[in-house]
Amino acid sequence: MMRATLSGERIALFESRLAAEISDLVRRSGAEPICVPAVREQRRPAAEQVAALLSEVESEASPVFVFSTGVGAAALFEEARALGRCAELRGAIDRGLAICRGPKPVTALHREGIAASLRARSPFTTAELLETLAPVTVRGRLLVLLHYGERNQPLVEALLARGARLRELTLYQWELPEDLAPLSRMVEELADDKFAGAAFTSQIQARNLMTVAEGMGRREDLIRSCSHMVVAAVGPTCARVMTELGVQPDVVPDSPKMGPMIAALVEHLAQGKAR
Repeated sequence: MMRATLSGERIALFESRLAAEISDLVRRSGAEPICVPAVREQRRPAAEQVAALLSEVESEASPVFVFSTGVGAAALFEEARALGRCAELRGAIDRGLAICRGPKPVTALHREGIAASLRARSPFTTAELLETLAPVTVRGRLLVLLHYGERNQPLVEALLARGARLRELTLYQWELPEDLAPLSRMVEELADDKFAGAAFTSQIQARNLMTVAEGMGRREDLIRSCSHMVVAAVGPTCARVMTELGVQPDVVPDSPKMGPMIAALVEHLAQGKAR
């Protein structure tokens, strides 16, 4: 089957860590990627919190570690390493369970020589993570939950309802970029219908974009312009939040990854679909 190709259409992207990779995917399709990061991942001071956690898990026979994010998993090991207690962390995970929400925490643990005990299935939302946790006995058991850039309240409530002795860690938080000028220019161009498509790899990208547009008085213009272009969301969580913000995605790939998302977006544009 031949892949669809484009002819220089401008595609708005908002990725930060994988900006080069997603831009290359768009460029190889024949389109022009314009990538302006919409999110900054800000590490939080956590040495005391991690030290206290390591002291607590020391006496646990089989603690459960739930890794929602690869960035958070890597940050936890960085903190433990800085404390000179990496071996303690590795030992605690080895004698317990390491449960991962998606492939990124699996990869982060693999770098530390640790295999995931259980992995949530695609599309890696809170629902799939809870499904993976369903057969695990958590009542009265110490469960360490590593959040992504903000607290996952529904997951916290579900685990507490099951009687887990929950310890939460949020080692980084999602922030707006320090320099908002590039994102503001992106809002102006999007609102003025200068893009054929836009692709969002996380719900926080959409939320931050709308926050900036709101501050500029162009939120409604942005929502209107999104109805004229092809908009892609990487997965169901991202799509749900975008819908709540007033933007209905045209593309949500079956596999919640950048490659399938960009391929579906390009296919959509190549077919000449416009709402």
